[in-house]
Amino acid sequence: LKLQFLYLIGCPRTFFLHTMSVPSYKLWFNGEWAASKGGKQLDVLSPIDDAVVGRVENANEEDAAIVLKQADAAFKQWKKWTPRKRAEVLRKFCTEIQGKREELAKMITLEQGKLYKVALFEVDVCCSFIEYACDWARQIEGDIIPSDNDNEQIWIQKIPRGVVVAITAWNFPFALAGRKIGPALVAGNTIIVKPTSETPIATLLLGELAKKAGIPDGVLNVITGPGRTVGPALCKSPICKMVTMTGSTPAGQQIFKMCAENMAHVQLELGGKAPFIVFPDCDLDNAVASALHSRFDNCGQVCTCNERMYLHEDIYEPFMEKFMAKVKALKVGNPFDAASDMGPKINKSELKHMHELVAKSKEEGATVAFGGGVPKGDYFQKGNWFEPTILTDVTQDMTIVHEETFGPILPVLKFKEFDQVVEWANDCEYGLAAMVHTNDMNKIMRLNQELECGEIYVNRGHGELHQGFHNGYKLSGTGGEDGKYGFEQYLEKKTFYVRHSVN
Repeated sequence: LKLQFLYLIGCPRTFFLHTMSVPSYKLWFNGEWAASKGGKQLDVLSPIDDAVVGRVENANEEDAAIVLKQADAAFKQWKKWTPRKRAEVLRKFCTEIQGKREELAKMITLEQGKLYKVALFEVDVCCSFIEYACDWARQIEGDIIPSDNDNEQIWIQKIPRGVVVAITAWNFPFALAGRKIGPALVAGNTIIVKPTSETPIATLLLGELAKKAGIPDGVLNVITGPGRTVGPALCKSPICKMVTMTGSTPAGQQIFKMCAENMAHVQLELGGKAPFIVFPDCDLDNAVASALHSRFDNCGQVCTCNERMYLHEDIYEPFMEKFMAKVKALKVGNPFDAASDMGPKINKSELKHMHELVAKSKEEGATVAFGGGVPKGDYFQKGNWFEPTILTDVTQDMTIVHEETFGPILPVLKFKEFDQVVEWANDCEYGLAAMVHTNDMNKIMRLNQELECGEIYVNRGHGELHQGFHNGYKLSGTGGEDGKYGFEQYLEKKTFYVRHSVN
């Protein structure tokens, strides 16, 4: 049954019209829809108003074993396709996705809660991730190396790994699927995508689009169900040759351990606690604008978000005057309303965490300068809504400075000396990203040397590019994604010692 959408301009929320019942979505296995062997389903709830968006299969270990075998069988033929031919069919896949752009974006907004205009962008980004990977089809290069032995050469060839398990996060479920599907398939692997139970539906819809584009059965599969059940069954299998996962650090640590049993390759993009550092010599207006979007994009649910802001004491007052005015002007509301700036949190557990962090911060001595709770109004009584929140009078030893927020709460701290702020920035178990604003090239070079993180954004907010390398230090992950280094994660190396006779 199809879910129909009725959005009335000016209405306070999105209304749903159902034909008879809530729509159900099966597993996408081996080029067709398949019911779970357990016969159970999960409700997918909208963060906007707690409505049931749809139901998906609650897969179990038996389902995981089936799809692993199907993906492995498909790999035997898919790896024989030339990289260029694989890229050509994936470009057709992108065309099919773009043909359903608005439909997919509506579903992303309903199940994730993000602004519809951002969901449209996410569909585009999914395609651009895949298209970027396609550009590498003619650049899978090995090496020919001279041997120490007479009449011999050493050939190092890059080959696909096999079956890749891709576990995606709920903050950008569709874009993350594309980020992993593109390089995995262009490199010659087959893939099983496991979206979170919060946001599985848009990803499931990729299955039919892949088949329509001509991607062979079993090459792209989607399984749904609880991570605690399906995850181990996928990751511990000897069929699985690589796991690429975006999500929390505790979940990533468990996956790392699971993959150790069969030495599967692991690529993990995990938590972050990015510092945002502002020096007196910066462009203040640019820094304010960067700080705002880098904290409140996607309701603060981005791994590279501005999680703790360090302002030099000389510019603290003018910065905060401009910044607070912009924060207070943010409109929280209906994600389908073009005037809205921020939607809801993803689920009740995450919402509870926001309240707990604010309460703990107040207990430890911080001041709630703005926000701190659920927005006022009847509209916000359902769903998972939280205000943009600014905490001042914060010190480095407080919980809010060290625990990942992943939401619209920002602690603000003053600093005086360069060495002091670098020490504070590095005083963290995460090391994914940092943002710095300064026009002093000497400071920039020192920060490049001394900040313990994989990405540094200088004089701009967060947001990585496809040709870069998205890589975390410490508990923020391992392996890295994007660019040539990310693409190579999906390839194994095979060495040939070739001795020949000379006539």
